[in-house]
Amino acid sequence: MLNRMKQASEGTGPPSPHHRCGYSCLGPLTFHTGSVGARLTLGLGARRAERAQKTFQNGLAFSGRPVRVEERIRLRVELCDQHWEGALRLGFTTVPPSPGAPPAPMAIPDLTNMPGYWAAAVPQTEAQPGSELQFWVDSQGRVVFQGSSGLLYLLLEGVDVQQPLWAVIDVYGQTRAVLLLGSEKKDRFRLRTSCPTSPPPPVCIGDSCLCVSKGRRCGQNQISVSIPDPQFLATEDRQTVPPTGLHLEENCAICLSQSACMTLSCGHRCLCTPCALRVVEQFGFCPLCRQPITILHDKRDGPLLHTVQSSISEVAVRFRGQRSLNALYLHPSKIEVHKFHTCKRCVTKIL
Repeated sequence: MLNRMKQASEGTGPPSPHHRCGYSCLGPLTFHTGSVGARLTLGLGARRAERAQKTFQNGLAFSGRPVRVEERIRLRVELCDQHWEGALRLGFTTVPPSPGAPPAPMAIPDLTNMPGYWAAAVPQTEAQPGSELQFWVDSQGRVVFQGSSGLLYLLLEGVDVQQPLWAVIDVYGQTRAVLLLGSEKKDRFRLRTSCPTSPPPPVCIGDSCLCVSKGRRCGQNQISVSIPDPQFLATEDRQTVPPTGLHLEENCAICLSQSACMTLSCGHRCLCTPCALRVVEQFGFCPLCRQPITILHDKRDGPLLHTVQSSISEVAVRFRGQRSLNALYLHPSKIEVHKFHTCKRCVTKIL
């Protein structure tokens, strides 16, 4: 228990979830202290969650109280270890967190395979040390994420907003520590916020492993990961390799000849550009974990494709050049597509 739960140096625990500072107060926003991942440690009054450095999983945490529809949860990425694959996962659940055995190792697919849980991966580019993020669920059951870049992403749909909801935060993969900054909710005539907290300490980037950004792999992960049979595309019933959090081999998992330069929204970098575009157009899910593909990110040129399938519209993008850039922004009430280029080649948008 001491390994899983550690309070801040000031020695104070989290405030009661029933505490209110005033009429406009939403209550304190902390992590649930009774349901914590097996390798996760809480601090700063249960507002900071840090996963053990030698693993990529067992970092699940939940909000200490139910959150409201349209309540924007703000958090900051504290530590990042780039020798892992994938990053922070966010979502909601209608299942109340309960003390006892630690929760499942991963939000995806361990929780999302069960009723009452919804979670999706955050783009790795939006989960760097010091990045301030926010996410919320709207009245239509859509989970919206906003990164420090200001871009809005539709993470998933179908959340049951008729029942109490707890936030799900999986400190996974490259993301090793996060800090809850609070929350806010805009009502008709006022802005409601969670209980005020003391200013957070500055982020120490030196505590993160930024080996990939520095152009070298630190070599902390030497475990080999098998690549599935490229013929997986022939059937949807074939068993696929679950997400492991480790970097895969450099070859594309489909053609096995081109470099795997495309990172999918689930965090796996397993496809070359031609195969990635074909998989998006024909199947729409990751060949390793079968999570829907909503984002393609080229490790050489930055974000290459953002696609969202929703009840509002379905957008597919086909590239004539590998260095064109198309970004999709989501507003809770509408979808807007903005197109721009990093070269002279064009992007054909198919509606």
